Amino acid sequence: MGIKPTSWKQVILYLVILALAYLLFNFLSGNNVFVNCTPAAPAVEQANPATIENQDDTFSDTKVINIAELPPEGRTTLGLIKSGGPFPYSKDDTVFSNYEGLLPAKPGGYYHEYTVITPGSHDRGARRIVAGSNGEYYYTDDHYRSFKLIQE
Repeated sequence: MGIKPTSWKQVILYLVILALAYLLFNFLSGNNVFVNCTPAAPAVEQANPATIENQDDTFSDTKVINIAELPPEGRTTLGLIKSGGPFPYSKDDTVFSNYEGLLPAKPGGYYHEYTVITPGSHDRGARRIVAGSNGEYYYTDDHYRSFKLIQE
């Protein structure tokens, strides 16, 4: 069954090759494990005059984007979310954990993420819409480094 190494050097070489293949596969499929290695900037630094207030959260400022300002693919994705799909990627409608801490703190499973197709991209690209269980939608075009609340 498979390759049978005959020495410890071959075992180590085999493991290194497997690790590199795993990293390459994840990088090419859009699951780059090195994307968010730096700490996220605090949400306050991303605020602008167009802000919203969430009285029940510690998160009080975020940028706002009007639905008409979304790219056409973003409006399409938003329509798919509201109609329940079907979604183009298997990772769509999966739980978004908010590890970056840029969205209001909510219990696990509150947020779900959806891909906004990027024309010409060979993978899922960096654009997403994150939906909250209470019907709020956030747009990111930089793979979760910043968010804008979608205003309808």
